Amino acid sequence: MRIYNTLSKQKEQFKPMNDKNVRMYSCGPTVYMYAHIGNLRAYIFMDVLRRVLKYNGLQIKHVMNITDVGHLLSDADDGEDKMVKSAKEQKKSPWEIAEYYTKVFLEDIEALNIEKPEIISKATEHIDEMIEFVQGLIDRGYGYKIDDGIYYDVSKFKEYGSLSGISLEEQWAGARVDVNEEKRHPADFALWKKAPKEHIMQWQSPWGMGYPGWHIECSAMSRKYLGDQFDIHTGGVDHIPIHHENEIAQSQGLLGIRPVMYWVHGEFLLVDGGKMSKSLGNTYTLRDLKEKGFEPLVYRFFCFNAHYRSKLNFTWDGLKSAQTSLENLREGVLAHLNGEHIIEETEVNKLKEEFEEAINDDLNIPKAMAVVWSIIKDSRKSKQFRDLLCDFDKVLGLRLEQVAEKNEEEVEPEIIELVKQRQEARETRNWKAADEIRDKLKGLGIIVEDTPMGPKIKKIE
Repeated sequence: MRIYNTLSKQKEQFKPMNDKNVRMYSCGPTVYMYAHIGNLRAYIFMDVLRRVLKYNGLQIKHVMNITDVGHLLSDADDGEDKMVKSAKEQKKSPWEIAEYYTKVFLEDIEALNIEKPEIISKATEHIDEMIEFVQGLIDRGYGYKIDDGIYYDVSKFKEYGSLSGISLEEQWAGARVDVNEEKRHPADFALWKKAPKEHIMQWQSPWGMGYPGWHIECSAMSRKYLGDQFDIHTGGVDHIPIHHENEIAQSQGLLGIRPVMYWVHGEFLLVDGGKMSKSLGNTYTLRDLKEKGFEPLVYRFFCFNAHYRSKLNFTWDGLKSAQTSLENLREGVLAHLNGEHIIEETEVNKLKEEFEEAINDDLNIPKAMAVVWSIIKDSRKSKQFRDLLCDFDKVLGLRLEQVAEKNEEEVEPEIIELVKQRQEARETRNWKAADEIRDKLKGLGIIVEDTPMGPKIKKIE
């Protein structure tokens, strides 16, 4: 398997640090509002990555955080805590806000058939680990105290910018005039923020009452569950220049070793060719899609139209097209369900090799889907093809196995046999027999539609 490593800026052969055991961390949601479909694209990519690893026979210990404190409106430590702001707007406590939106997020990823990571860790349940981490950075000379909290001195970490390619000199030159004058460098970031008495979320620390900085959360929790070094860290490209750059500075500053071997990032989702924006009213959620009649798996399937490192443009027409394609895919699986063609084992193995080659080439799902469609469109209907598609679905996560099982339960064996006889009559151009069987099926309350994917069975309502 080869994966693009943001740190090295190239595809690399993936080699787990510990034989067949993979340790992986993913940046989870800040649970102050509904996750939009751009956020959810990142979790679909995360899910495909872990599915490919498992498909390759690897064992996974996967951690995803839930940020329920400390994420300010600006990633650069400006503005109000997002949790606190949402709590005030909705006239609820931050704990109520966090509980509600965490529940909704978990429902969303279940609806998208995203496998839940082995460990889901809430920031507010790991304050002690964060305080210990901050104290360690102070002891090592990376953390310093100013009036509003403890900050990280980026000038002390010589490798700062290695992930994003940013220049500290350029940041200094372009710093805003209203930047915190107590900071030693404009890029210095908060490890721990002092909280005024009226602040809703705060904890006791060696530096007084306060709350953790957003970046320290991931460093502390990944270390607790995955150790000082682990294999993979995922997130969106928006995390690269600040959040993940700061994670590296914190973890490597404290531990003196490279914390993550492979940094893997998913690209942005565009909407109608532009960015998502509240002001434009296009920050769609999974609920918005459902209200327009689209099942969640249609959006998962839609995301397979582009490689995870390429921008993907969302339009309602595009989603409608994905819905049609997913229906055709399901019909194609059903068409193979009762097929009796025997496919040479060498041909089956060749298709499996092509699929595996695609998914192991930096998760090239669009190329893998080309293999899927070649099987769907094959005129030779075979149970072997159906089994192969269900095997591929261990990576795709489209619940194709359930489609086949549901069809087997709902359609009587007599109907399946008649449909098969009619298909055989059509293949031998015995149109008279085919029409007679069609009429017989109609008398049994069944309509058969002939599609490029094979016969489609519908019950007369």
